[in-house]
Amino acid sequence: MRSYVSHLECAYSGERFDRGIVHTISTIGKPIVVKYDLERLSKEITRSSIENSRKPGFWRYSPLLPVTSEENMVSLGEVITPLIRLENLSTILGFEAESVFIKDESRLPTGSFKARGLGMAVSMAKELGIRHLSIPTNGNAGSALAAYASRAGIRCTVLCPDNTPEINIRETQIQGASTHIVNGLIGECGSIISDGMEEIGWFAVSTLKEPYRIEGKKTMGLELAEQMDWNLPDVIFYPTGGGTGIIGMWKCFHELKELGWIDCKLPKMISVQSTGCAPIVKAWEEGSEFAEFWENAETISSGIRVPSALGDFLILDAVRSSGGLAMAVSDEETLEIQEQVGKTEGLLLCPEGAAVVAAYRECIKTGSVSTNDSVVLFNTATGLKYPMPEVVSTIDKNNVDYSIFSK
Repeated sequence: MRSYVSHLECAYSGERFDRGIVHTISTIGKPIVVKYDLERLSKEITRSSIENSRKPGFWRYSPLLPVTSEENMVSLGEVITPLIRLENLSTILGFEAESVFIKDESRLPTGSFKARGLGMAVSMAKELGIRHLSIPTNGNAGSALAAYASRAGIRCTVLCPDNTPEINIRETQIQGASTHIVNGLIGECGSIISDGMEEIGWFAVSTLKEPYRIEGKKTMGLELAEQMDWNLPDVIFYPTGGGTGIIGMWKCFHELKELGWIDCKLPKMISVQSTGCAPIVKAWEEGSEFAEFWENAETISSGIRVPSALGDFLILDAVRSSGGLAMAVSDEETLEIQEQVGKTEGLLLCPEGAAVVAAYRECIKTGSVSTNDSVVLFNTATGLKYPMPEVVSTIDKNNVDYSIFSK
């Protein structure tokens, strides 16, 4: 298997780093990204070879990924996640639009898009000989790391804020991670991990503190391009916490352009956050290059409850250079949309996925997006991992009141 990785570099300064050795962040404390010899790749790999690949899920894009040996590709049976057209928008949102799709990442192992980034990070850890991984998580990242690390035979430690959904904590533990609850936010969990690196010897796979989760997340963009016959939608709505996905997709689109595999206008990237935690939105509105720490972050959308993102400048660059925007929606709007989509489309969105649908509705109202635009909304996890309304209706089997069924 041939690798097309040429080198790695600091995403902010451009400082170069050698491939094939362990890296964390750059010397100035910014994310490091993987670079490829795209000229050589374009001469040796064709789109049709990708289309005809029999590798599972995102591993079909292995020439554009950093793993150099097939034996290091840790797999749990990944799939190409479906694009599902919303057919009842008039009921849900009050207007009609023909080309609005949910990309449903809940179909991946462990039920979320985190399988992409953590599957890639674990595979590279295996390739580089790392034996103990650690991560702070609000939920889905922990369970994904636990599952892939267990599959690879790598030790794993996970720290969860005490407001992490209980199902995520239990899922993480039962899939093999040493799991601990911390009385603080995700950043404070991350600090514990950073402070313990020398003493314990674990390697942190915190968001953007290693180079490879981006490469896993960029496969969302690769899949999307192939599913749309090597075109892209007019607009992408993406729920944004640490932002690895929006950064990865934007990187991927430029790589595909350089390869000549796509020849279309790049989509507007719309970063969606919660009004209870919206540092990227605030920075975008103020025209800032970096985002300020968001105090007292709180939202039901635990995956986007990230008060400080290491890759803030990369998220903001993707939004601005694409002609997109950053916006926040309330928890009330999120829950309303989640219920409506469940009742009219049969899709159980996670709160983060419901938030992007609410954001799309608002963008139509404000004219930021047209009903004629082709739109992809990312549902990043299964709604089964989040609290749901209690069922209160009961039936006495000895005295059935059939009138309740006509209500």
